[in-house]
Amino acid sequence: MRNFYMLDIDLSSGKSEKIDVTALFNRYIGGTGVATALLDEFAPETDAYDAAAPIIFAIGPLSSIVPVATKTVAMFKSPLTGNMGESHAGGRLAMAMCGAGYHVIRIRGKSEFPCVIEIDGNTVRFNSASSLRGMSALAVERILRDHYKSDYKRSIVRTGPAGERLSPIAAATVDSSRHFGRLGLGGVLGSKNVKALVVSGGNYWKIENPAFNAYYNKLYQAVVNSDQMKKYHDLGTPINVVPLSKINGLPTRNFSQGYFEGAEGISGEAFAEKHLSQQTACAHCQCGCIHMATLRESFDQEEHMYKTFKVSYDHELIFAWGSNLSIGNSEDVLRLLYYVEKQGWDAISMGVILAWSVEAFQRGYLTTAHTDGIVLNFGDAQTFLKVLERISNRHNEFYSDLEKGSVYCGEKYGGKDFAIAFGKNEAPGYMTGLHAYLGYGTGVRHSHLDSAGYSIDQKKINSTKTDSDWTKDMYKESVWRMALNSLVICLFARNIYTPEIVSEGLKIVGMEQFDNAALAKVARVIHAMKIRQKMNFGFRFSDLYLPARLEKAVTTSGHVTVEQFAEQVRVYQQLAEEDMKLLDSE
Repeated sequence: MRNFYMLDIDLSSGKSEKIDVTALFNRYIGGTGVATALLDEFAPETDAYDAAAPIIFAIGPLSSIVPVATKTVAMFKSPLTGNMGESHAGGRLAMAMCGAGYHVIRIRGKSEFPCVIEIDGNTVRFNSASSLRGMSALAVERILRDHYKSDYKRSIVRTGPAGERLSPIAAATVDSSRHFGRLGLGGVLGSKNVKALVVSGGNYWKIENPAFNAYYNKLYQAVVNSDQMKKYHDLGTPINVVPLSKINGLPTRNFSQGYFEGAEGISGEAFAEKHLSQQTACAHCQCGCIHMATLRESFDQEEHMYKTFKVSYDHELIFAWGSNLSIGNSEDVLRLLYYVEKQGWDAISMGVILAWSVEAFQRGYLTTAHTDGIVLNFGDAQTFLKVLERISNRHNEFYSDLEKGSVYCGEKYGGKDFAIAFGKNEAPGYMTGLHAYLGYGTGVRHSHLDSAGYSIDQKKINSTKTDSDWTKDMYKESVWRMALNSLVICLFARNIYTPEIVSEGLKIVGMEQFDNAALAKVARVIHAMKIRQKMNFGFRFSDLYLPARLEKAVTTSGHVTVEQFAEQVRVYQQLAEEDMKLLDSE
């Protein structure tokens, strides 16, 4: 029987402890299930930036063992929403945690000095990061990779200047180009005086079950021969840009429409032809969906001297810094993304916030008195760079406020009806209709990756099924994702990891209790736990609303009304409340 361990770090005392958490894994699989149970121990009224607020990194029992089990869950209280925060990232972190001998790392307290937490197997050190203060997320990775030597692959999680400023939309960057992007983990790390986390080790678990090789090969063949996975490898998620625009599903000019006339210029094809320089993969993934673009910038025009940068791109980044800001030039998009990468912001939130600010300026809620002379227009990439610079140096009260989210700004300056956020979290890049919006609002992970609502919107065209029937389908799929997020696999492979495949894999690693029926039940339990936890933090279904702007915009599946949205929230709530009864028997 395999044992699972948590590294429990107390920054205030400078101590750490190895704790056996096998019982939690046997009950909740791992990943999001175990992290949810651990976060449940935290007093929900505590501020997100309080020293007592924990950060929990968790992986699953198949992490670093089978194909595409590459992700790590980060769970914390979000400074952006005040509610439960959950973000997932790839890279090498899951492999490094597994090598270090830990399936969970919990960080509490606050360091007396800016620090780098170094975890090398059983050794934990708290090293000064004073020399790294103010450095970009990109520079920190280069410096630490040269400084920290190990016999094993390392993973480096760090914050940029946004995290040091305690920005509620600060991300934590992982390795070369992956991110715990959503909901402000970077700010929480900054509040604890943590600049970076470096993880490595060689304590890998030896698998002796003779059935493993055949199981691994079956999954490997499924991944490499999957048409869906091939799509992610070839053009990647940017393949969605033009098709979504054609069906009115690509958010454009602050979600005012779903069609972008400049979509061809920022399409996956355009990025591949003009900029693609490298395709990489997370550790133990055969897909290679990470697309890196080359950006050349002149630093001496007279001498024709250039610097070359690599910038990762995907659909969400292209929507947030392309169509939604009405920018149709791929080089402009990359230039903006590079600045975002250095600061360490969540690219989705910052892009959507800027789109709100342009519309607020054009409608008169904001003036040049707020912007200190800058005129905001859609499509003006050069001005957006100036805005980002002013946000990063906190030029004035208005620019400081922009880091606090579109809802905060909408409530303070006016224009909340076109602040496109659900539960205070800025919306992602799918404008397909009712069920996409419903997923953004009700999701227990606060992301479009909570469910396939945007896919359902496309399926229901010309369908005779009712909205409520589609909501039930979406809910069922959302619940199953709790099992996948507890493994923790990349959801690009969600159609490969069927209940039968998952159960077979868990049996091989000694977790025979998770047959198909048990998997279905534990997925429902975890989902219900997360709903309860959200409610403990203050979430109420009755508080969810459809931003008024979205009622006026045509989507892939037509117009969406406030009444439709409210009705399906009620349907979803009823399903959730029924499942929450399971918790009484836990």
